[in-house]
Amino acid sequence: MFAVDFISAKKSVSRKQYELNNKLKKKLMNISLWILQGVVALMFAMSGFMKLSKSKQDLKIQGKGRMDWVEDISASNIRVIGVLELLAAIGLIVPQVTGILPWLTPLAALGLAFMMVGALILHLRRADGKQAVSTTIMLLAFSLFVAFGRFV
Repeated sequence: MFAVDFISAKKSVSRKQYELNNKLKKKLMNISLWILQGVVALMFAMSGFMKLSKSKQDLKIQGKGRMDWVEDISASNIRVIGVLELLAAIGLIVPQVTGILPWLTPLAALGLAFMMVGALILHLRRADGKQAVSTTIMLLAFSLFVAFGRFV
């Protein structure tokens, strides 16, 4: 009889500890996602603003070799990319903060991931070098992590 009570009490403590650990893991994951969302949103907001406010020539000069890809893209397409990056940066933060249509946040992250796939293809075709490719892969991974983390 005593052994059964001991086992039952042990299961109860174990279940409570499991639930506590699970809540802690969810909280840490949420904090990690917020930090990553902020970093990704800031990077894309700056990039988008730069593409909207500068000419192709200014982008190339200011990029110091890292923005040579603008030669292969029309000025209007660069502006479209800038608008999409700005909208996605807003979409990463605002819906989740306000609680209004929070399902838009992972969709914005997924949209950025698709944009990074296109950017990766462009950089590989142009043979832009390891830094361009690695930066694009990093942003792709961050975007996919945010999308997955907010979908789940």
